Amino acid sequence: MAVGGKDNIISTAHCATRLRLVLIDENVVDHEQLNAIDVVKGDFSNAGQFQIIIGSGTVNEVFKEFVKLVGVDEVSKAELKREADKKLNPIQRAVKILSDVFVPIIPALVASGLLMGINNILTAQGLFFEKQSLVEAWPAISDLASMINTFASAAYAFLPVLVGFSATKIFGGNPYLGAALGMIMVSGDLLNAYGYGNAILNNEVPTWNIFGLSIEKVGYQGTILPILVSSFILAKLESWLHKKIPEALDTLVTPMLSILMTAFITFLVVGGMMRTTGDFVTQGILWARDTLGIFGGALFGFFYAPLTLTGMHHSLLPVDIQLIAKGGSFLFAIAACNNVAQGGRCLNDFIIK
Repeated sequence: MAVGGKDNIISTAHCATRLRLVLIDENVVDHEQLNAIDVVKGDFSNAGQFQIIIGSGTVNEVFKEFVKLVGVDEVSKAELKREADKKLNPIQRAVKILSDVFVPIIPALVASGLLMGINNILTAQGLFFEKQSLVEAWPAISDLASMINTFASAAYAFLPVLVGFSATKIFGGNPYLGAALGMIMVSGDLLNAYGYGNAILNNEVPTWNIFGLSIEKVGYQGTILPILVSSFILAKLESWLHKKIPEALDTLVTPMLSILMTAFITFLVVGGMMRTTGDFVTQGILWARDTLGIFGGALFGFFYAPLTLTGMHHSLLPVDIQLIAKGGSFLFAIAACNNVAQGGRCLNDFIIK
């Protein structure tokens, strides 16, 4: 058998177009023999899964016969992913976690980004009229522009809510508790994160004074790392409490203690440390752009292509999102060039073949 025989197959499933296998050793696969089969249109390996491209409809029939042939029970795609994850090294597993957290919230961010673009078209001076924006030229659409701006900024203003829900779910906790933690971190009772810098300069940062501890009463609007780490703590703490608290009290006490303890730890230690770490990463990338100019972009672009091939480009998503929340990400332009180049090469190979 082209995939190494029955003994090389751990588990199998299929999606709309591909047969998905978790193999003990992918190096023994005979790609030439496999791709010589009429129904096989190609194969690739991704995140611990060996995937054989067959095609819509046909894959269902192939899968039925394949399961009979190898004697392996069908598993769900979720179970297959869990098996595949065991084959990943720690770095690959970390990148996959970031991908699983951020990819589901990309549609919300894309929608917000496009709405920001529409708002910029309506409010940019000199784009259609000399020294005037569309809103200034046509005051009747000013409220429409204001409404679009509100819609566009919401996802980024409340970004910790989206990340908290997604991350806590991936880490094995209750996603709604993760969303609640995100809401706490952007509560209107806190100093808005965007005004934090001025508050420090003016010595006006509000604080809580609890048992001799001075805790900054500052929100985390537009940040990624604080809610990401706090979601991990929340999920693990919730799991631990489920095991320790009697079943009769579990439903009431576990969610309360999980939120209370995690939020306290977040504002006391985690939030400040991760905010600083995120700012250092963002400032470092901005420094490379501002100092090295085109060479900084070229350096990033040089490494982005191999990162994409390995799937590790997903590790840059938190940086991209944090840059956008602070005003815009030049990394997207470089990533777009990479995507177009790789897509063009694939199209070229397709046409030649």
